Amino acid sequence: MNKLKNIFRYCIARWSAFFYGNPSRKMTVIGVTGTKGKSMTVELINSIFAEWGKETVMFSSAHYKIDGDEYSNPTPNTMYGRGMIQKLLAEALRKKCEYAIIEVTSQGVARHIHEAIEWDAAVFTNLHPEHIESHGGFENYRNAKLSFFRYVAESLKPKKRFFINRDDENSDLFAEAAGNNEKHFFKGSFLKANYAAAEEVGRAFGVPENVIRKALEEFPGLSGRMEIVQEKPYKVLVDYAHTPDSLEEVYKFLGLDMKIKTVGNEGRKGRLICILGSAGGGRDKWKRPKMGEAAAKHCDEIIVTNEDPYDEDPMAIINEVSLGAEELGKEVYKILDREEAIEKGMALAEEGDTVIMTGKGSEKHIHLSEGRKLAWSEREVAEKAIREKSRESF
Repeated sequence: MNKLKNIFRYCIARWSAFFYGNPSRKMTVIGVTGTKGKSMTVELINSIFAEWGKETVMFSSAHYKIDGDEYSNPTPNTMYGRGMIQKLLAEALRKKCEYAIIEVTSQGVARHIHEAIEWDAAVFTNLHPEHIESHGGFENYRNAKLSFFRYVAESLKPKKRFFINRDDENSDLFAEAAGNNEKHFFKGSFLKANYAAAEEVGRAFGVPENVIRKALEEFPGLSGRMEIVQEKPYKVLVDYAHTPDSLEEVYKFLGLDMKIKTVGNEGRKGRLICILGSAGGGRDKWKRPKMGEAAAKHCDEIIVTNEDPYDEDPMAIINEVSLGAEELGKEVYKILDREEAIEKGMALAEEGDTVIMTGKGSEKHIHLSEGRKLAWSEREVAEKAIREKSRESF
């Protein structure tokens, strides 16, 4: 059955490219792959080319933009399947777009969505364990990313460019997959890597330094990615981090930020209050206790809650995440209702503290059993909890 599905997806990719007139052959197409930072890097590259005065189209997990106009992702996947990318590229071409920037996932590659797109460049941000159960192991997951690089290396475009994060331990494998094509290296972890990658892409394509600098300095940030909801009296942020490595980086970053900037009344050290869960009921179970461990190592108060359980018992997921923290001797608040969990986080917060909510970011739904979806906005729920706490204090 899986073999038949793969054949069908391959045929759809090829047929849709032919049907829409192979639009990727008539514009510059850049793909961004990796475990973390893909969406942010896509947005940053798009901002650089837009600041340069170029018409662009970009695709990310949250939305797509054509010539500055923004639309919601029409599919449940980061890479838009069933010919949708080809259709939108054709629409962008009609609107005179010159550059396309596309977020590329391992699952999208496994479904052949990247095929029949003629790529000019590929960016590799980093690699950490994710979706390893659906891929059958980390090596298969990594190979899916590498196969994208190999595919780009064989593109019909006359000049292929590859951008590789030298700070990632897999960088040599990606450099090898790029073949004898032009290679550019950048360095950095967490948010710095995203900016470094975008900057290197801009330079390679001839964008003037002052334009790159202006675009990056004025970039407004990405909804749901280290998004600040409130600065004072206690700081509140929303982030999409949903893997142990991502959580580690978020917590370390905030811990450093608090040491430098946040001090409560009478010199009280600010506390880090985290609200987390584990997405993807039925898969990636290995990461649940690891996420609890990350919270235990860095956070002063830990609230574990529901995220996207799908058809799995959400309380079982909460218990598995909590176990990782409890084994390190940390107490955990286990709250099934995510809105109540966020209210609890705000109730615990005092002046100088930081509350960080991870996992949902800017996602618009919580996915429940039997295909049900609960409308959701992490930021709006947090703002409501802040208002209610403020009213209660008077």
